[in-house]
Amino acid sequence: MAAQIGSEMHERASQIGLTFAEHIAYLERAFPDATGEFSALMQEIMVAGKIISGKVRRAGLVLEMGRTGRVNVQGEEVQYLDEFSNETLVRMTTPGGQLCILASEESAEPIEVPPPYAHGRYAMAFDPLDGSSNIEVNVATGTIFSVHRRRSVDGPGTLQDLLQPGRDLVAAGYLIYGSSTMLVYAARQCGVFGFTLDPSIGEFLLSHPNLRIPENGGIYSVNEGHTDEWDDRDRGIVRAFRSRANPSGRALNARYVGSLVTDFHRNLLQGGIYLYPATASHPDGKLRLLYEAAPLGFLCEAAGGLATTGTTRIAEVTPEVLHQRVPLFIGSRREVAFVESVYQNEWPESST
Repeated sequence: MAAQIGSEMHERASQIGLTFAEHIAYLERAFPDATGEFSALMQEIMVAGKIISGKVRRAGLVLEMGRTGRVNVQGEEVQYLDEFSNETLVRMTTPGGQLCILASEESAEPIEVPPPYAHGRYAMAFDPLDGSSNIEVNVATGTIFSVHRRRSVDGPGTLQDLLQPGRDLVAAGYLIYGSSTMLVYAARQCGVFGFTLDPSIGEFLLSHPNLRIPENGGIYSVNEGHTDEWDDRDRGIVRAFRSRANPSGRALNARYVGSLVTDFHRNLLQGGIYLYPATASHPDGKLRLLYEAAPLGFLCEAAGGLATTGTTRIAEVTPEVLHQRVPLFIGSRREVAFVESVYQNEWPESST
């Protein structure tokens, strides 16, 4: 009976045109033990996304683009909108009492929930504005987030509440600020859903229910400007995608924007693979595990895809430090499985 009720509620939650609040209310009914905390946190993230989207869209008009003059923990120049997005997410999610601790790609240390706010059952990690270096040329950007259930018992959260592998995520997703603003998220046992912001009413409406990434992709996305820094194996993989020496038997189309959220979103909808292998200057990989690889890997797997470092499933990598980096191959199953086969030396050398 419970399974039937769950299935019925899931079907209702998948109706195109539902507001986010209606959608999440239906899903909650499928879980009798739900307390409403997760729903409230998702609503807060959604509101933060609306605020950031509005600021991004007006940035060129009010001259709020450009650099602050600071360098973040990643060694990257901080954009004004990075700072604004980071502050907005913290401001919108800490008062509600759902979080015990946060981590941001922009902050060297964990972000504590300040008094007098309550400490909740979840820990959140986020990249406030992925692709922000592209703002000045009007390329789509995004926000990536992930949510873990805390490991500590109560009170303020700890570092260990954040340093959890992707397999233990409760939910993850992203907002993309492009020609339209979308929220795409996955929650454990619920699937992947995409919502589009209707600016006329200020609501996110369900536009992409039960998203599934095509099993076979036709696109590869990689910064080929780094070719000289790759090892022979990674050069061979990309050559195979450019030719017919891959499981599809045809050359894939190259599409690369340089904004991870944007490249991933396109491949999620159309099928394909995003590659960011290790390089000579980043031998451990460039992308951040907590803020980029793990959340998108969780979402991709929930949509039927794969995510790997080449040798290890992203979901199995346990972070040891907040800003740990990893190589990332993510997308349609056929293309990612091909990369894994090359890394395991199962693919004939002549094919690459």
